[in-house]
Amino acid sequence: MRGAELLIVIVVAVIVAGLAERRNLQAPLVLVAVGSAASFIPGLHRLELAPEVILGVVLPPLLYSTALKFSLFSFLRNVRSILSLGIGMVVITALAVGYSAAWLIPELTLGAALVLGAVVAPPDAVTAAAVGQKLGLPRRTMTVLTGESLVNDAAALTLFTVFVAIVTGTKGLAAAPGLFFVYSSAIGLAVGFVLSTLVRFARSRIDDPSLETVLGLVLPFAAYLAAEEINGSGVLAVVMAGFAMGHNATDASVGTRISERQVWNTVSLLLETFVFAYMGLQLKFVIDDEQREGLPTHHVFAWALVILAIVIAIRPLTIVAVRGAQWAVSRILRRPPRPIDWRRDVIVSWTGMRGVVTLAAAGGVPLAAGSEEFPGRGVILAVAFVVAVGTLLIQGLTLPILIRRLGVDSAADATWLADQRHLARKISSDAAIATLDELRQHPPAKLTKAQTEAMTQIMKRWTSARAATEEAEQEEEAQERSARNAKFGAALNQLRHRVQTEQRRALIAARDARELDDDVMREALENLDAEQAATQARL
Repeated sequence: MRGAELLIVIVVAVIVAGLAERRNLQAPLVLVAVGSAASFIPGLHRLELAPEVILGVVLPPLLYSTALKFSLFSFLRNVRSILSLGIGMVVITALAVGYSAAWLIPELTLGAALVLGAVVAPPDAVTAAAVGQKLGLPRRTMTVLTGESLVNDAAALTLFTVFVAIVTGTKGLAAAPGLFFVYSSAIGLAVGFVLSTLVRFARSRIDDPSLETVLGLVLPFAAYLAAEEINGSGVLAVVMAGFAMGHNATDASVGTRISERQVWNTVSLLLETFVFAYMGLQLKFVIDDEQREGLPTHHVFAWALVILAIVIAIRPLTIVAVRGAQWAVSRILRRPPRPIDWRRDVIVSWTGMRGVVTLAAAGGVPLAAGSEEFPGRGVILAVAFVVAVGTLLIQGLTLPILIRRLGVDSAADATWLADQRHLARKISSDAAIATLDELRQHPPAKLTKAQTEAMTQIMKRWTSARAATEEAEQEEEAQERSARNAKFGAALNQLRHRVQTEQRRALIAARDARELDDDVMREALENLDAEQAATQARL
């Protein structure tokens, strides 16, 4: 597809996402639906990106931005659940889908069917984060889902490489699946750690937020490509780099942190909207491919729907089986069973939406296996598309209803968060008081006692005002939660917006009337922007 058309697709996707957000709709679902309908526009060229472009250009910044904001401590606290879903569930899904597809679809050999299983196995990082955050899932649930989505791509792509090697008869490290997984994981983690360490060292020697941000932008691409070049896991390299940079973000300057935060928010938003639009725009062309290859289109899509049902069913069935096994072991060992949050299990079992990684992996299936065509390649592409879009629409549309029916909310999270914020304010306040006390005991040589006292009083008032503002915002949040009324929240947001809009308008009017200096107005607007951003972040 030509560059101009690609840019038009991106612009339209951003507009559609903005309109969806304004109407409180799930933007990923709207983008997929609109993209699917738009794919039938006469004369529309196919938006087709090489799998290497999706995996090497689109995926790294999305994974990196997610890992950058993801707590390493939260990952380690939930590592057991994350790895069981991110690795165990991927293996189970790949094998179950593979053997089912081999029995069901005549065009697929067992090896090709297992390739299909690896393609549809991993839930997508972009989808999990986008849909989960929109629905306001509880904190621990989002931690497990996000952590899973950062790990499972590496497991699925490793299985994909192994199964493709089996079908094509390729020799090498991929012929030993266990060794290949350990090697690629270790190399990926090492590359990500080494490159992130180098970037942190370089940034510590630079005093320019713009240049430091550029280094951070280059890092995920460098980590992915460097790891893949030596047969390591590019996905794990990017995730490791994101974890390392995010965990040590406090070493960076304030300007760098602000700049990087804004840049990655923008990059993530742009790529997410493009990814979902890209998925939808493939519909007509997938159908055309099936017809061009002479495949029975209706049969292929019927098989795809059966595979879709299997993919959706595997996750809850596996979770139920694991819980049942845990209960049985507890009974055999005469130990009290561990408490189970069944509502969380239901939510986790229904958040297996697939995404662009599935489409990219399907597109990466080789054209040939030795001297013959790769068995059932067209079928794999069609099934992958149906599974990716089907899981997104079916599970994405029903997940809000499920959450409401189960009564899942984040009230406990809100209470915990309020306590943590109170603790943060206390720590900050104690540090400020200690600093001011030390200043009184050891005043600067060039200042008089009166000047020192005046300076400490100014800082006390500033610290108190800041703490009071934060407490007021937290109190507003508590009122909104206790009211449990969407109208209250909407009215509060409208009032904030109205006040800030009027403040902005008054400042600009004063500048235009030559009553207020232009530079002073810009400074005031920057402060107003910072206040508005802080308020939105809290909400």
